[in-house]
Amino acid sequence: MKKKYLIIGAGPTGLGAAHRLKELGMDDFVVLERQDHAGGLAASFKDDKGFTWDIGGHVVFSHYDYFDDLMDSLLGDERLEHQRESWVRSCGTWVPYPFQNNIRYLPREARWECVEGLLPGNRPESAPGNFGQWIQHVFGAGIAKHFMNPYNFKVWATPPELMQYDWIGERVSVVDLKKVLKNIIMECDDRAWGPNNTFKFPLYGGTGEIFRRMADRLDGFVEYGQSVASIDAEKKIATTETGLAVEYEAILNTAPIDILATRWLAARDDAMIEAAGRLTHNSVYVAGVGLDITAEAERNSRCWMYYPESDSPFYRVTNFHNYSPNNVARPGEQLSFMCESSFSAHKPEKVDELMDRTISGLVNTTMLDAARVDDVCTKWEIAVDYGYPVPCLERDGALKVIQPRLEEKGIYSRGRFGGWKYEVSNMDHSVMQGVEWAERMITGAPETTYCWD
Repeated sequence: MKKKYLIIGAGPTGLGAAHRLKELGMDDFVVLERQDHAGGLAASFKDDKGFTWDIGGHVVFSHYDYFDDLMDSLLGDERLEHQRESWVRSCGTWVPYPFQNNIRYLPREARWECVEGLLPGNRPESAPGNFGQWIQHVFGAGIAKHFMNPYNFKVWATPPELMQYDWIGERVSVVDLKKVLKNIIMECDDRAWGPNNTFKFPLYGGTGEIFRRMADRLDGFVEYGQSVASIDAEKKIATTETGLAVEYEAILNTAPIDILATRWLAARDDAMIEAAGRLTHNSVYVAGVGLDITAEAERNSRCWMYYPESDSPFYRVTNFHNYSPNNVARPGEQLSFMCESSFSAHKPEKVDELMDRTISGLVNTTMLDAARVDDVCTKWEIAVDYGYPVPCLERDGALKVIQPRLEEKGIYSRGRFGGWKYEVSNMDHSVMQGVEWAERMITGAPETTYCWD
């Protein structure tokens, strides 16, 4: 097979690129997808009891008009809009998110620890050198103790001291002592922070429905069950494990960049291999737990909850039944808890025990009554090796070695793990990385979402 453009991966970035190529009148391309379905980490699955599950908590919000228009064309009226309601489980109680703006909900002692850590002279004044130091510098010891440190270790499965903090941007609300004190004294809530304070979700099929519909528009351009085995960048030929050979002029890779650099390239580049070895990621286990509603008290309006404490293995639980009534088998009559736990060398987990620990954690955190454990009617699980690309201290230096070497070979690596930049890995960012790559190839327009230099 000979194609001008080869796209590796039919996830959000690969499909975004393919969709834009077609819009620009280019049909000389192929997408290779190793799975038998589209969507990548944004795929959805229906279990044998009729419950729909995502691979973690995805929501649709946007920074781009193009993405908004694309969602309109794909979903039309078949989507729901929600006002975000997220909470933190800390000190045996529920605190509205952002935690640091709503500490009035904490018990008195913990509340004082958080305020005391913010008082003048109690936070380090020297410039932070890593994420752990940044947490102390910005939030002080109390908020670090009760939320920021334990939660970030649970989600990243990496000590904050081994991470940079430049990725934070709009993802973490910083703190204002005056506002904290005002909210405590005036008993005010502050819940609206963040770009996802309103979000949309497909009416049917979970997040994966978006990418199933995108893939349907690309019928004939996507080859499923084709896992890349090798890339000869000199001859410009990629070969899959089934023996399919694709001659190309340029590649968009959306698979993990460390796999590309260390396993697929036929001609070994020692500098790239060394740099790829400095990139780190966590793995994520998602457990879906569903059961019938037997009392109105079992319902609540929360979207998702964060869990910094050790009485549960998960760092986040999504009330997936609140995203769409069709995420359960009998709409309006069932609950579906989607629970995410991370693991890594820094935070090992026995994956085969995580479902039982997840259910115990739901009980421990008041999400599930202990008397109802035997009423659980469905248990769904998936473990993904590549969960989040960790913004480790070595990341930027590693990408500055790998990316220019790849681009010299006509290989462009983008997307959550293709680009390895968490701060531009929202769903809209990921789609737009593909869109902007396609525009660069066809029109020469510069990419603006992803930058490695």
